[in-house]
Amino acid sequence: MSSLTATDQPIDATRAKVIQPAWVRAMHWTNAVAMVLMIMSGWQIYNASPLFDFRFSHDITLGGWLGGALLWHFAAMWLLMINGLAYLITGFATGRFRKKLLPITPAGVIHDVRAALTFKLSHDDLTVYNSVQRVLYAGIIVVGILIVLTGLSMWKPVQLHWLAMLFGDYPTARYIHFFCMAAICAFLVIHVILALLVPKSLRAMIIGR
Repeated sequence: MSSLTATDQPIDATRAKVIQPAWVRAMHWTNAVAMVLMIMSGWQIYNASPLFDFRFSHDITLGGWLGGALLWHFAAMWLLMINGLAYLITGFATGRFRKKLLPITPAGVIHDVRAALTFKLSHDDLTVYNSVQRVLYAGIIVVGILIVLTGLSMWKPVQLHWLAMLFGDYPTARYIHFFCMAAICAFLVIHVILALLVPKSLRAMIIGR
């Protein structure tokens, strides 16, 4: 008759399940740092030539002046572009995007929005994204691509004039860039709030399980 020791006990499948693989966690936090640097330096750049009748507080900008902000912005730009491109390639190559973000249906989105508003949206299985998460994550990928393309067209308007023309002209690219930034800021606020409301999702993004 055999007996089980502490080390012989079956491993808890829930505890052992990897929710966020290491490459996702590394790219997620790298992207978070790059995005914060770009937003704060971008606000300082905006203040030098505002599109609207307001300016961002100096306390929440980065760079101190236009030249310093541009240096921060360009440095973070390369980090964001390289990390983002690696994320897109890996996401498609591993099938993660297909598994996590599809399908997206209007009926599913409406159902999950209603469930979220009534605090009935389930978060039991963190490996499966609900329709609201799928829309937000897929949408932010598109916004991220747009903000990079408009940023490049503003950075090199002569060399990349064909890219600026895709958005109409240089001023239009600036407006699209600004509204993409606003969309990313809104996403970050929602993302952080949801992570605080469902702390196990934040834990998964830190330790993976």
